[in-house]
Amino acid sequence: MNPPPNAAFGERRLTCQGEDRVTDKRLAPSDPIRFIQDCIRRGHVLWTYQVNMRLVGRFIPRTTILGAVETLELVEAYPEDKCLPSYLVLGGAGADALHVLVAVDVEGDNVRVVTAYRPDSSEWQDDWKTRRPKQ
Repeated sequence: MNPPPNAAFGERRLTCQGEDRVTDKRLAPSDPIRFIQDCIRRGHVLWTYQVNMRLVGRFIPRTTILGAVETLELVEAYPEDKCLPSYLVLGGAGADALHVLVAVDVEGDNVRVVTAYRPDSSEWQDDWKTRRPKQ
């Protein structure tokens, strides 16, 4: 049985178990940034319940994430993440920089936006790709 649509966004909740799982293979793309960019350009993007809630509270429109597609840079890779391999990417620049956690479903030919936020200068160096040492 599928979960009911999210009333605020008209979408199904995505899980990594049961009927809603798009794939059960954990394939990592050979070029994660290119795969993510291609999926976004073709509209093969799924938005998780978590990111929908976070975007509202953080005042980040989906169009900002989608519009940053040409500027994406790899920050960190999590090939063994819970459901699918995922990647923290940097999009935008300067004060408009965003971190977006994207899970990749190579077999299903889509990406899932898991969360997005504006990086905090107390946690990230000026390049927004290097974590500051914990004190």
